[in-house]
Amino acid sequence: MGVSGSGKSTVGELLAERLDVAYAEADSFHPPANIRKMAAGTPLDDEDRRPWLDAIARWLSERSGQGGVVSCSALRRRYRDRLRDSGAPLFFLHLDGSEELIAGRLKDRKGHFMPRSLLRSQFATLEPLEPDEHGAAVPIGGTPAEVTERALAVLAP
Repeated sequence: MGVSGSGKSTVGELLAERLDVAYAEADSFHPPANIRKMAAGTPLDDEDRRPWLDAIARWLSERSGQGGVVSCSALRRRYRDRLRDSGAPLFFLHLDGSEELIAGRLKDRKGHFMPRSLLRSQFATLEPLEPDEHGAAVPIGGTPAEVTERALAVLAP
């Protein structure tokens, strides 16, 4: 989980490869209307997110017992609660970094529908993991391989 540009897709793919499990990019679960809205610079509201979260929850439910990694912003607790409702055992990795670091990354990113202008709204929406949520924050400084190693370290029993 994390804001746009935090490395969810890159680290998610690396993590799934290292764990030898399926990987899903949550952006691929968005209906076309959501993508058009974000591409136009308009943040999604909870109603927009409902079908998206439901689709991700279905994927998680189908993977239950097999393992998998899905990169999903899951910025609010209620979104993570909806994903937990899938019944699959979940562990949330919050890819955590400063707005300045992530804005710098987004400046260089090409070909993604999410404009840099929405980063501030994502930080405003972000509700970090609470103590009773199964998960951990992972600092995103360094290379994707280094972040993946940190993620693996917090996943280790």
